[in-house]
Amino acid sequence: MTRTLTILGATGSIGRSTADVVLAHRDELRVEAVVGGHDAEALAQTARKLGARFAALADEKGGAALKEALSGSGIGSGAGAAAVSEAAERDADVVLAAISGTAGLRPTEAALKPGRRIALANKESLVCAGEAFMAETRRLGVEILPVDSEHNALDQALAAGRNGDVEKAIITATGGPFRTWSRERIAAASPAEASAHPVWSMGSKINIDSATLMNKGLELIEAHHLFGLEAERLDVLVHPEAIVHGLVQWSDGAVTAGLALPDMRVPIANALRHHERLVMPLPRLDLASIGRLSFEEADEARFPCLALARAALRAGGAMPTILNAANEIAVAAFMAGKIGFYAISEKVEFVCSSFSGRRLAAPATISDALAIDEEARDAARQLIPK
Repeated sequence: MTRTLTILGATGSIGRSTADVVLAHRDELRVEAVVGGHDAEALAQTARKLGARFAALADEKGGAALKEALSGSGIGSGAGAAAVSEAAERDADVVLAAISGTAGLRPTEAALKPGRRIALANKESLVCAGEAFMAETRRLGVEILPVDSEHNALDQALAAGRNGDVEKAIITATGGPFRTWSRERIAAASPAEASAHPVWSMGSKINIDSATLMNKGLELIEAHHLFGLEAERLDVLVHPEAIVHGLVQWSDGAVTAGLALPDMRVPIANALRHHERLVMPLPRLDLASIGRLSFEEADEARFPCLALARAALRAGGAMPTILNAANEIAVAAFMAGKIGFYAISEKVEFVCSSFSGRRLAAPATISDALAIDEEARDAARQLIPK
């Protein structure tokens, strides 16, 4: 049976990997709409290649360029927030939500429709507005399937038993580019060094989050909402080879693990056709040739952002929203050369502490989440040198 697909964030790394999956299965996946950010030419090329019916650019100023690039294709187009919402709301069986940052909150919310599946790659939907987002998915009967390799591995591993029998669900981390560096050497790291991820090819901001291990902290918060597991039953394990992506330790002592080569097309294919696996023309995992898999504990002394994220998860309420907002401002300042590497965690900790006494409740709506997000960003901006 052919399933229709809309791709939010079609020109990013996840979107490009999704295009590869679609092109390998044109008879099983048909693209309804594609959404991009600012690059009209790249979005038009993607729309043409995938045979989409509609293309929407978030940047309203690029509307004319997109229309021109699609001239003669028969593909409809639009630009601006209304066009992005239109794309998200068009009839489709599956919506891949891969717009990064808080910019993806509104489009992902618009994609929530009864009986629909959301292949979720937008962290902010769960980190910033997890309770509100998951409540709405339950109300509408929307199925959420994680695209991140770690959460996708956990999703598959958790099918081996009951949630109540889970002692620990563990996501893995490569350890980033600074896994073996001393704290002193890390302190002097440049943005270019922090952006050099040893395994994955991602955007600059995500690469920095990988270097600080904040990305693993955010993934713990995501896992809490996705799988209904408390902070005490969630953990991180450093695994440089990036072959084991998630593990579930059960009450009887057994462990179920999700393994795959580090290729985002694997979890994407699983999320798009859950329970009906696609045949993907990808290299197969050969454990004998790899020979050895290694694991170690995450060092929160050298990577304090992970500890900050764990604390935000335990605190609950709006603290994960505040943590994420402060982190985005601090990371941007580091990338611009305004602050040092460890100033990222220092700024985030200061902002979180400044809000802790208010005990803000978890955002009840996406609008609430965006309001808290902006307030926390303003607080973080005050800490950045001009």
